[in-house]
Amino acid sequence: MPQEKREIFTLLQDWAENNILVMLKDVEKSWQPTDFLPDSASEGFEDQVRELRDRTKEIPDDCFVSLVGNMITEEALPTYQTFLNTLDGIGDETASSPTPWAIWIRGWTAEENRHGDLLNRYLYLSGRVDMKQIEKTIQYLIGSGMAVSTENNPYLGFIYVSFQERATFISHGNTARLAKQYGDIKLAQICGAVAADEKRHEAAYTRIVEKLFEIDSDTTIRCLADMMKKKIVMPAHMMYDGGDENIFGHFSAVAQRIGVYTAKDYTDIMEFLVDRWGVEKLTGLSDEGRKAQEYVCSLVPRYRKFEERTQARAKQATTVPFSWIFGREV
Repeated sequence: MPQEKREIFTLLQDWAENNILVMLKDVEKSWQPTDFLPDSASEGFEDQVRELRDRTKEIPDDCFVSLVGNMITEEALPTYQTFLNTLDGIGDETASSPTPWAIWIRGWTAEENRHGDLLNRYLYLSGRVDMKQIEKTIQYLIGSGMAVSTENNPYLGFIYVSFQERATFISHGNTARLAKQYGDIKLAQICGAVAADEKRHEAAYTRIVEKLFEIDSDTTIRCLADMMKKKIVMPAHMMYDGGDENIFGHFSAVAQRIGVYTAKDYTDIMEFLVDRWGVEKLTGLSDEGRKAQEYVCSLVPRYRKFEERTQARAKQATTVPFSWIFGREV
């Protein structure tokens, strides 16, 4: 990224301290995974585990596949911290840098780390899934990394994570709804707590992009158009369980079919961000910037045309075995 663009993020450090770091929660006031799980130090631990297992009996396999996929995505957190640290001008160069950007990255990572811990332990205690296969999938995924075409550019990177945080908020929120529907109120609370974190993180990242639109609208709209042309790929798209080369595609099809994360959600996110960032109202753009603006504003109507078709395909898809649930087909 050109030096003059890198300097923008240096100049924004005071702004980030006053507007982004405040989005982190005090550790002492934050929930922890043990708040939602059986107390292993309690004499009633075994009874609590039996109660947990009884609650999960009514949850169908397709919901578990979706829940496992969400959990594995959360467990690949080391990759996401690495990704943020590759972005020019904001990375944590010393692993303990005092800059607001670095403090945010570490604080965000610390908050996100609870998500995988909580979902992993819950699934382990449920007895409904093959934990060794899940653990292998996590190891494969972290080893593979992620390729999301942000090119070390913080404009592209912050646009990407704005989209992703809203996507995970929706996905965990919809999982909470299904858990409640099948009678597992505790799992609904768990997914709801994770979704609330994702919503708060989304607010931080969209606030950053909003600021970039305010001070450098031409570059920002061109970067938004660039990311949408590439399409926002999910961070866990390189998922592999040691056998199924397309396990991410199969997991995504299940999530689409049961309404956890759908093509409609993708379009809704795009529509939300276009409105949130006032893309249609931008003025003073270069010719290239105006073309990018027109392109971005044309996307939502185009995407809407494909939603029903995508949903129909998901419903007609053949079932496939998932190693995560002992090879049962979904």
